[in-house]
Amino acid sequence: MSDAQRPSPSQYVGYLFGRTLPDSMQDWVRNDLVGPGASVRYVLRFMLPVVAVLALFLLIPGPIWIPLAMMALLLLPLLYFAVALMNIYRRHRLLSHGLDPDLLGAKAQRRADRTREDYERRHGRTEDQ
Repeated sequence: MSDAQRPSPSQYVGYLFGRTLPDSMQDWVRNDLVGPGASVRYVLRFMLPVVAVLALFLLIPGPIWIPLAMMALLLLPLLYFAVALMNIYRRHRLLSHGLDPDLLGAKAQRRADRTREDYERRHGRTEDQ
């Protein structure tokens, strides 16, 4: 991708906070939301700011396992819900940028199609079903 299609730093920060990018950057948005590594980027963007804030627990005096346990009690459910709601959020972002929300399932559909084609090539179709 050329630099003209990438968001500027201020646009990128706005994008991270939910702003919509211009139509000229739809390819970048599509790649960001459904391209390779999209799930990892989503989880990192969601968790890193929270980890930075929860690192303040490390200032609590006492054995290190106490603040780490307190952080884990908050991080684990947060990670669980972030992953559980990932497709809903990504679908919303696709819609807000005017892109087809079915792009999320395109990879799984291609994999299912390849599996079906492989099965039919190996075993053929039966006409009586």
